[in-house]
Amino acid sequence: MLRSTFAVVERRAEHAVTFFYSHLFWHNPGMRELFPEDMRPQRDRLFAALAHVVSHLGEPGLPEYLGRLGRDHRKFLASPALYAAVGSSLLAAFAHAAGSAWTPEAEKAWAEAYEQVADLMLAGAAEAVAAGEPAWWDADVVRHERYGEDLAVLTLRPRQPLPYRPGQYVSVSSLRVPRVWRTYSLADAPRPDGTVELHVSRVPGGAMSTVLVDRTGPGETLRLSAPGGGLTARTEPGGLRTYICGGTGWAPVRALLAEAAEAEPELTGRLFVVARAKEYLYGRRDAERLKRLLPGLSVTYITSAPGHPKDQATERLLQSLQACVHWASHDVYLAGPPAFLTEVTEALVELGTDPARVHHDALPPVDGFTVRPNSAAERLLAPPAPPWHDPQSRAPRP
Repeated sequence: MLRSTFAVVERRAEHAVTFFYSHLFWHNPGMRELFPEDMRPQRDRLFAALAHVVSHLGEPGLPEYLGRLGRDHRKFLASPALYAAVGSSLLAAFAHAAGSAWTPEAEKAWAEAYEQVADLMLAGAAEAVAAGEPAWWDADVVRHERYGEDLAVLTLRPRQPLPYRPGQYVSVSSLRVPRVWRTYSLADAPRPDGTVELHVSRVPGGAMSTVLVDRTGPGETLRLSAPGGGLTARTEPGGLRTYICGGTGWAPVRALLAEAAEAEPELTGRLFVVARAKEYLYGRRDAERLKRLLPGLSVTYITSAPGHPKDQATERLLQSLQACVHWASHDVYLAGPPAFLTEVTEALVELGTDPARVHHDALPPVDGFTVRPNSAAERLLAPPAPPWHDPQSRAPRP
């Protein structure tokens, strides 16, 4: 019932989401201030979460996912009253978008499902409170380094210890862009001085990335969410591994290699560092330092040729991967833009890598938004691709 109803609503997702937020803010005007001024990215996140829940119904990992989501939503100041208001508006929006598919049975099923979702999220938030975890960590900017026009490395010192594992990410917020949170990976194993690094590439039109690259300096304060993500070391000692990173995907890979240099300096592995042009290989010095600490690590740098499109770097990477052997024996740690992850993962599987041994986080874009049609006619002539839709995870089950 839930899947069939959601399939109908998803076909009218633009209408459903617009109705949902209009209903929520009309009946709860005080809640508008909890949301960012630009709601366009928020709309995609709503349906991404709904699609994830519906596509994983009945799976044992879903309660844990919802607990983490509730823990994370503390940074939005989500209260039980907000959960109740969201539930009422969600049912109203689904009734509006589903048409004749919205039967009394469907309404009952969704009301019961949402109640369970809200309970699990609130339980996750309560566990975080009981463990003494703050809703967010205030972190002071102690260094800001620029690499070219649109890339920056920020060194931050959280005012409280930030518990994280190498390869994880945090959401970041700045008072310069109120109520906006964007996801960035941490670039180190935990340091003795407690500082962490963010590697930020400016996205055209991206409010947060522009602020972090151009307008944030030492002495300012940023907010960090609880760390999350699954790109953490999981290879048994002595196991073969390959690290592949594109752009600022170097950040989590550097963290994993720094951890390995301390825990397993005798590891045997391969590292591919990919950048759109030679001047964007900002991590080369650190990669060479890690190579000296890890003598069994071979390092390959790949860029587009001068004057060629940046996509050529990915093509060159795929050619280099084809020249390598023993893919079935390697764990692969992969980080970079979403399209890069998809293309490289497909190539690795074709080369014989076990899909279960290709590790990466499925992150939303760090900034920017999808251009939306402005009218019903535009939607009819050029319907937007649903950015929340994952054909692989939504595939029919046997």
